[in-house]
Amino acid sequence: MEDLDFTQPTIRSDIYDPAVARACFEPLGRLETIARGKPFFIEGQGSDRMYLLVEGEVGLLRGTKSIDVIKTGEIFGELAALTGHPRSASAMARTDCRAISLDLAQFQQAIQKAPEFALMMMSIIINRLRLTATMMKMTRTLPDARERDEVRVFDKKMLEELAGAMHERPRQEVLPDRVIMEEGQGGVFMYVVLEGRVAISIQSNVVERVGQGGVFGEMALVDQSKRAASAIAETRCLLLTLNRNDFLTLIKSKPGFAVSLLKGLAERLRFLTTQKP
Repeated sequence: MEDLDFTQPTIRSDIYDPAVARACFEPLGRLETIARGKPFFIEGQGSDRMYLLVEGEVGLLRGTKSIDVIKTGEIFGELAALTGHPRSASAMARTDCRAISLDLAQFQQAIQKAPEFALMMMSIIINRLRLTATMMKMTRTLPDARERDEVRVFDKKMLEELAGAMHERPRQEVLPDRVIMEEGQGGVFMYVVLEGRVAISIQSNVVERVGQGGVFGEMALVDQSKRAASAIAETRCLLLTLNRNDFLTLIKSKPGFAVSLLKGLAERLRFLTTQKP
């Protein structure tokens, strides 16, 4: 899957707007000046900082191999910052550079004032997820759910906050083996698992299992495209259903909700793009 390498920036998309990114980064970010030939970060390092390049060029390298060049106005380092995984590439200044950096806590504060940036990032990551899944279907390299732990996006505190904020939304009880959504359908709701476990499948291959605090169906809600996967209850489940208006309200009012979803999407993308064919 090297053509969909996880180190590639997520912003190569018509959806990306540098002005929206700058509005998110500038108020709380730290301006950094990096001299030509010096690193922003090194492959294998841990870091929770993401960057918006405001001047210069940055090269991304795995080992000594160049894998991409970041231009002015682009962001980089955001996926590793969201997931907390070590850097999978080095970022080296190709020219004298200036960049604005945010740590994860600052990012969470920033998107409260610029929620459109979180939505933009979700849309871009989802585009890559859909492309990755399509290629995996074509090459018959879909992952096995046994290769990944049960997925949980929200911790207990956030789950309680969501349940409280959405107390008027109906809870959906689903019995074992019942289909909740089908691949190719239109998507009206996303689902938060309050109790139980759900199997997510693509072309009848179970690729993920979602437990309490996990979500599914959010991709179709964000980009309003057809469902990329099917979902079947493996146990009795209690689900919180959210429509698009609910979703947008939560993005604007609860930055922790947005960050958790972004992290979940980034983890899913990382998992898929690191699978061996």
